[in-house]
Order: sequence, then structure tokens, then C-alpha cells
Amino acid sequence: MTRYDAVVIGGGVVGASSAYHMVREGVRTLLIDRRDAGRATDAGAGILSTATNTLDPDPIERFEALATQYYPVLVEALRNDGAGETGYGICGSLTVAVDPDEVTHFHQVRTGLRRWRAAKDHGYAEVSAAEAKALFPPLADVEGAIHCGRGARVDGRLLAAALLAAAGQHGLELRAAAVQELIVDHGAVRGVRIAGEEIAGDHVVLATGAWSVELGRQLGIDIPVAPQRGQIIHLGLPGVDTSTWPIVLAFRGHYMVPWDDGRVAVGATRETGSGFAPHTTAAGVREVLAEALRVAPGLAGAEVREVRVGLRPASRDGLPILGTVPGTANLLLATGHGSVGLQLGPYSGKVIAGMIAGGEAETDITPFRLARFTRSF
Repeated sequence: MTRYDAVVIGGGVVGASSAYHMVREGVRTLLIDRRDAGRATDAGAGILSTATNTLDPDPIERFEALATQYYPVLVEALRNDGAGETGYGICGSLTVAVDPDEVTHFHQVRTGLRRWRAAKDHGYAEVSAAEAKALFPPLADVEGAIHCGRGARVDGRLLAAALLAAAGQHGLELRAAAVQELIVDHGAVRGVRIAGEEIAGDHVVLATGAWSVELGRQLGIDIPVAPQRGQIIHLGLPGVDTSTWPIVLAFRGHYMVPWDDGRVAVGATRETGSGFAPHTTAAGVREVLAEALRVAPGLAGAEVREVRVGLRPASRDGLPILGTVPGTANLLLATGHGSVGLQLGPYSGKVIAGMIAGGEAETDITPFRLARFTRSF
């Protein structure tokens, strides 16, 4: 029987980051990925939080701040490894109120930012409608706009590929396969079985996203994660330089993310209860395009290049699920990141790897542990 120090199940950004950080610490690691269609990493728009307060009393805000600080460190390490492009870039962001019914919410955000900035400059500035349109030319004549120069984005597909490429240079082994079952002995996970082959692992990491509940059921563990479908449309503007455009965030849960190749990703639907159905729907396309053109009518002539569909791993309470599993030794979870997987995933993987390589998490993940849920099968 082949033995590894750690077996990671799932090759999205969370699993890839876990494996990358483990092999960097000398942990002999196998990553198993069955390459599910609709993986959130492959579809996500890649908007990165601008949170910076690592002392924030809110645990998720604090974790986002740690993840934000870590991103440029990780990208530089991958660059030094020659792992390929990640799509990471600081492009700035615009938060805009387009219609009069959004103005009240906009004023609340503006007031909150003014209080925040009184203690420390976080890079936010209110700009005029004309200035906003100069930054993002297709934009409507907005009622209000706030610009943040620190807004950033990343390409999930490129990032996951770079993590795996760099991990491979440090000894990661990959298997494209489905895990048939987890091998359990006396309350401890001892490995996995794939294609009839038993593989031993001193630790097993479940980074299986929206599909996490499947393996949890084998152990009688309720991992409260369900798929939430998101549809994102990539629009093309041939001959237009979009490389300096900022991300645009409005007040109806949608966004626009520009890229350097004359492309703007617009989205996204949030279809709770979608099940495992990663396909485009007429209603989803209509919703995304209608909101995009409400906020930026200048995109009306853009070409539709691609529609991406991903299944976000949405936890029951909206927070990620990280760490050990009560009553089951050697098993760690890294799932439930919902719509912020590309933001939190790389740092989550680093934390999980640290628990295996060093015996403890580098930051407090108590609010994200499975133990906060009490129901079991």
C-alpha cells in the first residue's frame, strides 16, 4: 500500500493551495481530483476583498484581511517558482449607486467609510459621476460613486493551475480519479480507496467544495454545504483597452470585472437550491445581462464571448468550514467558502497546511470549525 503524509481530495483553489503549502513544508502529499464540471474555482469572477484590519472583531472580516495581506506574498512566491500567470492584479474598484432607490444605501456606505478613514486612510475616495465614467466608460450617469485604488482581482483557473504547477516542482503527486471511499479504522481516517486501490495517508483533507457532503455521509458526518449555482457572462469589447478599468460594484448583488484582453466579466446569479446542475439558464442570462446594462448601458454593443457556470459551496451559515472533525481523527475540512472561495481559498489552504506540518493553525479558526454545527446523521 502506498503511503503519504497527507492526501488532499479536491483540486480547486482550496485543495491546490493546501497541497502547495504542504509540499513546501516537506510534507509528502498526494492530491486526488475527479475534475467535476461546475467547480466554483473555474467559474468565479475573482474579485478580491480590500479588507485590511487583521484585528477586526468580526471573525470573517479578520480572516478576509489576513487573506488580503497574503495574496501578494503568494503571487510573488509563485512567480519565483516560474509557475505561470495567475491573473492577479490591482485594478481598483468603483462602488456605485445608479438609481435613486440606491442612494440611501450609498450614503450609509459613504458615512461608514468616512468614519473608518478618520482612523486610517484605506484608499477610498468619493468621485463625481463624470470621474466615475472616465474610470469605467460604459457606466451610466450614476447618483454616487466611491473609488478604491486597492481593489484587485485574480483568475481562478490560472491561479489553481499555478499552485499545482509550483507544487509539482516541490514533489506533489497528482491523481485524476474519484475517491470511492475513505478508509476508517478505530475512529481515525487512515487513507482512501480509488479504483480499487488503497492509499494510506496520515492526514486526509477534504477540499471538495459543493460536493463535500458526499464523503461526509460515509462517516456519518453532516457537512452542511450545498451547491449554489452562479452564472457569469464574459463580454468582449474588440479594440477597446479595458486594462485600466476598475471593478464595478452596484447595490443589487452583481458586479463587473474588467480584464486586460478587452473582456468584462459580468455577474452573477445566486441560485440557492440549484442542485448539481452546472448549466446555463435563460432566466440566469436575462438576469445577469439586465443588471449589467442597467449599471453600464455602454456595454450594449459588447459581444457575448462565454457564459461560465459554477457551483459555489455554500455552508448553512455562510461561513467557511475549516479544521478538524470532532470524533474523527486525521481528517481536516477545507470547504464551504461560498462566493468568496477565490478570496479566502489560498489563505485557507495555508492554514490547513500549517495544521498538518506544524500541528496548529496560524490564526484562530474556532468560528469556522465544524463543531459549531451540532446536527449529525
